[in-house]
Formats: sequence, structure tokens, C-alpha cells
Amino acid sequence: MVTLRMLSQRCGVSVAAVSKALNGQQGISAEKAALVRRMAREMGYCPNAAARTLKTHRSMNIGILFKNVMAHEYFSAILEGIRETAEGRGYDITFLSNVSGEHGYYEHAMRRQCDGVIIVQPGYSEADQAEALKLAQSDLPVVAIDQVFRGRSSVTGDNAGGLEEVVEYLCGLGHRRLAFIHGEMGDVTRQRLEGFTRACRDRGIPVPEEYVIQSRYQNPDAAAQATRQLLRCETLPTCVLYPDDTSCLGGMAELQAHGLAVPEDISCFGYDGSRVASLVRPTLATHNQNCRGIGQQAVLELVRAMEAPEDFSPRTVTVTGTIQPGGTVKDLTGR
Repeated sequence: MVTLRMLSQRCGVSVAAVSKALNGQQGISAEKAALVRRMAREMGYCPNAAARTLKTHRSMNIGILFKNVMAHEYFSAILEGIRETAEGRGYDITFLSNVSGEHGYYEHAMRRQCDGVIIVQPGYSEADQAEALKLAQSDLPVVAIDQVFRGRSSVTGDNAGGLEEVVEYLCGLGHRRLAFIHGEMGDVTRQRLEGFTRACRDRGIPVPEEYVIQSRYQNPDAAAQATRQLLRCETLPTCVLYPDDTSCLGGMAELQAHGLAVPEDISCFGYDGSRVASLVRPTLATHNQNCRGIGQQAVLELVRAMEAPEDFSPRTVTVTGTIQPGGTVKDLTGR
């Protein structure tokens, strides 16, 4: 078994310097630190996790709270951003989703000796939210994605700004009758509704009550049902906004089942910028969220809270996305 002392002898530095190099600490030159890390790899050095925890009071383990009630590419990309950034910082990750009986999220995180937790998706039930709140109010460093907890940092996509961009883009193509089929109520949906309403108001676009319908995220059947409800309106919108790309596909299928062509008769706009958007025909017009960037920023924010608590101040980090034009939106300007 390779030890710190063996590494120090091979590299010609002290045991303390080896420890600093392997833990990314100051007090050793960049050249020496690189040498120590290279020799550690070549010699097959493996740190004793239990001993490291006892000495530093840190496990280098980040808990990920992700109750997979809505599996889709958005979360996959976020989790990938978390994984690659955490590993780059020397942290392992542990999922905390398997909670049952009398033990909640906080107890699970403590049993796994997590240095901190990222709340990605705790679930929608009252019990899930209560457990997430208990975790956020605990003494553990916590960062939430797409949720806001008092005294905690959060990382979110620009939900309000994203919808404003979508409305501005559609207005530029001559659309003045916009319907919005949105997902379940929560922080994300409320922000998107605010952005949609504000953008329409600022541009003098009236939004009839029947043009705004609640559906479910990532549920094409629910989107189809909401689209059927929309089709009962006396005057149809020129474009329908959906909560995500999968829902957009369900809505498009329903429109086509009623003999309406997309985008010739009615336009459709998705959200998320998933891979399927570029694979279907016509390609989906959508808002491409920087999901990987959201995951990366969540880790960086949590590392700040864990490694420099005396300098840490909670904040909201907003990660912006981009419009991804597609063939499901018709240009009504006649250009």
C-alpha cells in the first residue's frame, strides 16, 4: 500500500507538502503539486477515506437529493454537470433519493457523512417538500436548484427571462395571439408565468384567460388534453407555448389529429432544448436551457459554502439560455 511518506520520499518533499498537493491546498508550488499528483497516479496511491475524514472533519462527499418523479433530459444534463464538476474538485457524490420509514433526507445525508447537499428535485408531495425544507434549515451546507429556501443559495435557469425572450421572438415573427400551456405550479412555473404575462403586457398583447392552461411537465398525454381544451376557444391562438419539448410533441400530435398543420395553421414552441427537438420533423422551435451549466454552478456554489463558510453569503445564481429556432413556428410577417 502506497503511503504519504512513500510519496514524499519519491518526490523529495515533506509529508505535509504531499498532503497539501493532494488536497488542493496552498503552501506548495504549482510545479511541485503537479509532480506529487502525477506520482500519486503512477504509484497507485489511494487515500484512506476514514482517516481523511477523522483528520479534516470532511468526507469529500456531496449528497444529491433527486427524487426521480420526472425523468427526462433536463435533469440528466444537470446531473452530468454536477458529476463532472464535483469530480474535478475531488468530491464524490451520493444520491439521497432512497428515503423510507422514519428517516428523512437530513438523516440520510448525515448517515452518509455528506459535507453538503444539492437539492436537485425533492418531489412534489407535501411530505417531500417538508423533508426538503427540514434539510434546508439544518446545519448542513445546502444549495437548491430551481427552488428558493431562506438563507440558502439557489441556482436556476432564467425562467422568467426565458419566457420573455420567447414572447419577444414570437412577436418578431408577427404572432399576437399566444397561448401558454404550463406545467404543475411551483417556483419554476410561477416564474415562467410572470415572464410570459409581463412580456405580453409590455407589448400590448391581450391574453384571454382561456389561453393559459395548466398541464403537467414531460407528459404528452396531459399536453394533448390541454390542447383539446384550447381548441374549444372561439378564436384560436397563432402559437401555443408548451412547458417542455416532450409536451410540445404531444400537443402537436393532438393538433394534427384535428386536421391542423404545424406550422401552417398553428405554430408550436417548446422548452428545454432537448435532443429530440432537432430530431423530429419539423424541428421544434424551443428555448435551450444551459442545463449542464446549472449543475456546474450548483457544485461551485456548494463548494464555496463548504470550504469558506466564514466568507460565504447566500445568493441566487441565474444561468441563462438561448432561443433555438425551428420549423414549428411560422413567420407571419410576410418577409
